[in-house]
Amino acid sequence: MKRIEIFANRSVQDEVLKGLEETITDFYYTLIPVVNGRGKSEYRLGTAVWPEENFMVISYINDGDAAKAAEIIQGVKEQFPGEGIKIFFLNGEP
Repeated sequence: MKRIEIFANRSVQDEVLKGLEETITDFYYTLIPVVNGRGKSEYRLGTAVWPEENFMVISYINDGDAAKAAEIIQGVKEQFPGEGIKIFFLNGEP
């Protein structure tokens, strides 16, 4: 089992979730709709100076679905090359 964490600009939230829900059977997740911080290229703080915000998705998926999730995220990255989109895979076993 893998834990996936996805961080991305809120502008691509629908594409990310739709792609994962349509591709991975029984894709269950927790959505944190507003995530502020600083990435490699810029701040996302939801302020007048740095108005953009990110979202975060956390999910536990079967090992066999990890490649599917990576493929979906890569497709969204290609569709929206200017948006920050990251996926992280962690061991989901205790």
